[in-house]
Amino acid sequence: MCKRERMRAGLLKISEVAREAGVQKTTVRYYTEMGLLKVSTKMLPGGYRLYDRGETVESIRRIKSIHEENRTLGDIRQLLEAVALR
Repeated sequence: MCKRERMRAGLLKISEVAREAGVQKTTVRYYTEMGLLKVSTKMLPGGYRLYDRGETVESIRRIKSIHEENRTLGDIRQLLEAVALR
């Protein structure tokens, strides 16, 4: 899948997500490992993770906003799960 096809499908690599959300790639990886972000079921050859542009960037912005309120990652996970259930 070439970059043009990915962009049309709304899928971004980790570096592209990080750039759009204003965070480091390590932050995206950490949030993914903590279960706060979902990786798309589609992956690029070589194991590159793909993320849904709208959902992922919005989730990172929401996480950053909640984190600024001095909430723990556990609290953030619970809040995100509650929003997802609505």
